Amino acid sequence: EEELKRTIRILGRRSKNNPVLVGEAGVGKTSIAHGLAQRIAEGRVPKSLNDKIVVQLDMAQLLAGTRYRGDFEERLRAVVQEVTDSRRRVILVIDEVHTLVGAGSSGGAEGGGIDAANLLKPALARGELQCIGATTLDEYRRYIEKDPALERRFQPVNVPEPTQEETVEILVGLAPKYERHHQLRYAREALVSAVKLASQYIADRYLPDKAIDVMDEAGSKVRQQLFQEAEDSKTAAEGWAASQELEVVR
Repeated sequence: EEELKRTIRILGRRSKNNPVLVGEAGVGKTSIAHGLAQRIAEGRVPKSLNDKIVVQLDMAQLLAGTRYRGDFEERLRAVVQEVTDSRRRVILVIDEVHTLVGAGSSGGAEGGGIDAANLLKPALARGELQCIGATTLDEYRRYIEKDPALERRFQPVNVPEPTQEETVEILVGLAPKYERHHQLRYAREALVSAVKLASQYIADRYLPDKAIDVMDEAGSKVRQQLFQEAEDSKTAAEGWAASQELEVVR
């Protein structure tokens, strides 16, 4: 919540109004962008953001199938042109924003050539392009901080790993979507257990991502068990009917 509020404050600035969400993978950086889009849709943002449209840029898709540097540049310039033509209505969300440095370049992050960052800098400097970036602290220091011209365009927002209590509330908010998928209901106690188990046994990942995976896996397992029980019951009924020379009604 605090990170979302700070993101909204930065977006409302006259200059340097491009937040970059900095945190470990799985802590919920992109969910902040989704939360912003939801608030805009509900009208719960300052007037300056009321008519904004949040659009996510898929860098992998942008790079897919590009054999030559010119192909990528043409695609990216078209994206930038479309955003600038919107007259600042579009907020571009760029996950793993550090990949801008060197993307499309013939020499990688350190090897010359035009990269995506250099193509975006002019539009960012003129205020024609507004975006929200997301990256890890290590990658921010490795790529963004080493490019002063790019770093000046962004305001970092630290996104820490949520506490177990905060993660439970996140799961409560997400549960209806997973309940519809798995056709079951999650008790709050089950969500608390998912968070505790994820924290105890999954050491190399972060909340809430790992707890969401536990919740999803548990739902799938229950559905599998219910299906197997139904299959076992049907098999038993067919066996009994055969012994009685009856036909099971399907």
